Amino acid sequence: MSTPRGRVLITLGALVASMGLAACGGESEAASGGSAPATVKLGYFPNVTHATPIVADKEGYFAKHLGKTKLAVSHFNAGPAAVEALKSGAIDATYLGPGPATNAFINSSGKALTIVAGAATGGTSLVVNPSITSVKGLKGQKVSTPQLGNTQDIALRYKLKQEGLKTTLQGGGDVSIVPQDNAQILDAFKQKQIAGAWVPEPWATRLVEAGGKTLIDERDLWPDKKFVITLLAVRTSFLKDHPDTVKALLEGGLDAGDLIAKNPAKAQQDVADIIGKSTGKPQKVAGIAKSWGKLSFGSDPVPSSITAGAQHAYDVGILKKKPELNGLIDLSILNGLLKQRGEPEIKG
Repeated sequence: MSTPRGRVLITLGALVASMGLAACGGESEAASGGSAPATVKLGYFPNVTHATPIVADKEGYFAKHLGKTKLAVSHFNAGPAAVEALKSGAIDATYLGPGPATNAFINSSGKALTIVAGAATGGTSLVVNPSITSVKGLKGQKVSTPQLGNTQDIALRYKLKQEGLKTTLQGGGDVSIVPQDNAQILDAFKQKQIAGAWVPEPWATRLVEAGGKTLIDERDLWPDKKFVITLLAVRTSFLKDHPDTVKALLEGGLDAGDLIAKNPAKAQQDVADIIGKSTGKPQKVAGIAKSWGKLSFGSDPVPSSITAGAQHAYDVGILKKKPELNGLIDLSILNGLLKQRGEPEIKG
């Protein structure tokens, strides 16, 4: 269902552990029910790491559960842009990485957003020119990330810091970090303008196909190789006013998860279609399939990795306030749905 009824696409250009993180069971703080808005505005990225919302959108699962409420979709390149849209009210909810989500929560004294589910783990890598054999070999080089302050930007800066290499938010230091859109990163790498990039899938795989090599698979840096890469965050005021609408989005995401598990080939085609349409660069399904195995899809937000990632952001100067994340995650609506489906609830 390529254009579900009641769905509106808005381009970006049209828009101006576990330290007590979660409420995991029982009723949400949001009152049950709430009036249904005429439209819910949702953001997600044209990446494999966002397969859950891509499939839920393209297959009409969101529209199915939203009923009379229309779905307006915006595509973003990275989390900081999505967060700005969320805070301004241009969107009501967005899938994004943990870095920008925690930054927005902390910088707003816990008022900007609430994480209500996870969507994917894994799926990010540092890919470099084959002549570079270690992180220290990046000294004096230019390396890209999707956006200053996004989850991969934080990961790169933190790893460089661990290796004794300095960076600045202005692109200076021992390694110059150059923020670029993912598609532009691929072009810059092919033209040898950058030595590498820390990016999500499918862009990491495409960099390898363009002659790069994987220096770091980020899964190798985390306990049990598990860290959350994609979350669903909702503007907190919207969650309080429209909990049933948030529930509908979560139901659509769970339906998408079922399709991803049962028919990955169909899900991969959906992802290839959306990435190609959004970026103007057609995607081969074979390339999407190649990157698929680097991710796991599910609704667990892995709170311990959110806590650790927030500390990393603070350590590298992206986050100016020491992380205090109490109240960031509320899984009560999600766990209610999982219980109805006979699936295990997620612990915070």
